[in-house]
Amino acid sequence: MDRSAVDKDIEILAQFIKIYCDAKHKEAQVAHRGSAKELCTECAELLSYSTKRRESCPLDSKPSCKNCHIHCYEPSMRDRIREVMRHSGMHLIKRGRLDLLLHYFL
Repeated sequence: MDRSAVDKDIEILAQFIKIYCDAKHKEAQVAHRGSAKELCTECAELLSYSTKRRESCPLDSKPSCKNCHIHCYEPSMRDRIREVMRHSGMHLIKRGRLDLLLHYFL
């Protein structure tokens, strides 16, 4: 498995979750102001879960999750990451960041 591809996927995933958290959980982030945390607890848990799933993916090269035959996310987490991707994807389209979208959706 190409470790650099895994690291890049995790970095992009973190960007998607950060965009979502900044928009949806500003009040939760206030509690973390001044600390090293940039995400609310809920989003930090989602990133941790997603990171573990990506690192343990047995497929090389990994297809996008929607085209994968394994579906390693449990249903509740899968719904959460879909919501994050939907929100962050629209945010990135509006700001011209198609490079990140193309990475995840193609």
